Amino acid sequence: RGPVLHIVVVGFHHKKGCQVEFSYPPLKPGEGHDSHSLPEEWKYLPFLALPDGAHNYQEDTVFFHLPPRCGGRTTVYGVSCYRQIEAKALKVRQADITRETVQKSVCVLSQLPLYGLLQAKLQLITHAYFEEKDFSQISILKELYDHMNSSLGCTLLEGSQVYLGLSPRDLVLHFRHKVLILFKLILLEKKVLFYISPVNRLVGALMTVLSLFPGMIEHGLSDCSHYRPRKSISEDAGLQENTPRLDDYVSASAADSSDTNLGMGKGGRQMTGNNSLEGQKANVPFSQSEKTCNGAQSSNGTVQRLKVPSHASPASSESDWETLDPSILEDSSLKEGERENPPSEQAKNLLSKGVSSEGLPITVQPQANTGHTVLVQGLVSGLEEDQYGMPLAIFTKGYLCLPYMALQQHHLLSDVTVRGFVAGATNILFRQQKHLSDAIVEIEDAHVQIHDPELRKILNPTTADLRFSDYLVKHVTENRDDVFLDGTGWEGGDEWIRAQFSAYLHALLAAVLQPDNEKTLSDFGTTFVAAWKNTHNYRVWNSNKHPALAEVNSSHPFQGQYSVSDVKLRLSHSVQNSERGKKIGNVMVSTSRNVVQTGRAVGQSVGGAFTSAKSAMSSWFSTFTQSPQSLGD
Repeated sequence: RGPVLHIVVVGFHHKKGCQVEFSYPPLKPGEGHDSHSLPEEWKYLPFLALPDGAHNYQEDTVFFHLPPRCGGRTTVYGVSCYRQIEAKALKVRQADITRETVQKSVCVLSQLPLYGLLQAKLQLITHAYFEEKDFSQISILKELYDHMNSSLGCTLLEGSQVYLGLSPRDLVLHFRHKVLILFKLILLEKKVLFYISPVNRLVGALMTVLSLFPGMIEHGLSDCSHYRPRKSISEDAGLQENTPRLDDYVSASAADSSDTNLGMGKGGRQMTGNNSLEGQKANVPFSQSEKTCNGAQSSNGTVQRLKVPSHASPASSESDWETLDPSILEDSSLKEGERENPPSEQAKNLLSKGVSSEGLPITVQPQANTGHTVLVQGLVSGLEEDQYGMPLAIFTKGYLCLPYMALQQHHLLSDVTVRGFVAGATNILFRQQKHLSDAIVEIEDAHVQIHDPELRKILNPTTADLRFSDYLVKHVTENRDDVFLDGTGWEGGDEWIRAQFSAYLHALLAAVLQPDNEKTLSDFGTTFVAAWKNTHNYRVWNSNKHPALAEVNSSHPFQGQYSVSDVKLRLSHSVQNSERGKKIGNVMVSTSRNVVQTGRAVGQSVGGAFTSAKSAMSSWFSTFTQSPQSLGD
């Protein structure tokens, strides 16, 4: 099979709401192309493909993510093109069309994250489909399915086409110095909500921010949409009572892990010579169906909760990863007396069990035997990684990426199995409930609203960060006024901006690995680095060796002595981002505007008074200068 799974048409029914009207191949095997039924994992598909408030726009485009179906391994990437047409313009009008306009979306469900490329092809077909003015003509949709599967392949992920339609240049022009704050927010795996309408502006900005992370679009989103669909209120209440706390999954404590290990039976966990670990997998549970499909059974036949879906490569089934405390490997009796043992003894015990004591990483994994290929299947992250460990395993283990969220998915923001998210919304209800997110990004005003004062301090840019941001903004805006040179050069272009963020991230990673690196890390922000080291993506990255980073300069790209220009940068940033600075700026703008307007109205009278006052002042000053001379005479 090719990368495209289904072509789907979603329409709005005046009584039933959004529903699937056509799918090729059928979404459920054995059913017809016109079946309305949906797989349980994809129950939100109609609301994602035909977005909330779509009737306010003639056309729109949506990027969305669906969880893998039972037996699937990776995220399903959806691209939807919405249009509406007047009902009286149709050649063939079905009986159920009772409104003046007909609203439909044509969407592609793909296994490859080729958002812009799929959008470009889909917009042409959607336009042709609507031009038929007869929605029963579905042959063009079947041809689209065959064409896409014959023309699209994994090789496209390695080229620039994966970034088609995603413009970091426009992002920097709009958000300016705040782009780095967005970058760091996601590095810290915070709950970030983007907000704007229509949807195409929303998903474009959100995915452009993600494209700044090396390899993230190509290989970093395969585990970003594992969530449990909400079935009913009563069932959800039961799940809330029976579901353990998030901490039990995200960072299994030593005591909990030891208890779980003891409960698995004697054959539950074994340690082999090459450090490969099999047995219990600590991770966020994803959906009820996946627990039954992918759940491992212990020796007594019970289904284990702490199980991760497999991301094994086709050639090996040993690529399952796990996150655990190394002290799990210690004896439970030793665990009880842990406080009495010095760290050196604990390290010796870990070494005797075959675990490296260097840094005592939380994440343990077998080393991959993959030769000298550029991309390696990460046994811990489950992602395709390069020699630097990119992409970082941010969107894994319950940290979701939802470019567009339907109102029906609102419960995911407070779901105990979701530890964080980067999500986009157009409904104001998402923005009003600020307690469900750490930051709200209002794209229209380029405003990043961070609720927690401590988080604001952590993300407060350093002097070196301000220089980096200013460097980006200056190069992007340099040729903006020249229509012939704007965006044509390498410097200030989209690829150049992505290269700068890649260099920034590589420098940060290289600096973390250096001994006595406090001064170097202070350029990135000491509190920020400390917070980042507690994230899942850092622990996964730190579990492996990355020799290629030895060749990377382990200092901030814009380190240096403090100067007067830095004072100007800091002042400018404070005025633009603080509430008090914004008020002062608004007052100055309004005052200057009022001065200009009143100056025009009373210019002549004020001018005459000023002239007479000036002449009087001149005569008085001349008299004053002459008086000492006369006194001398």
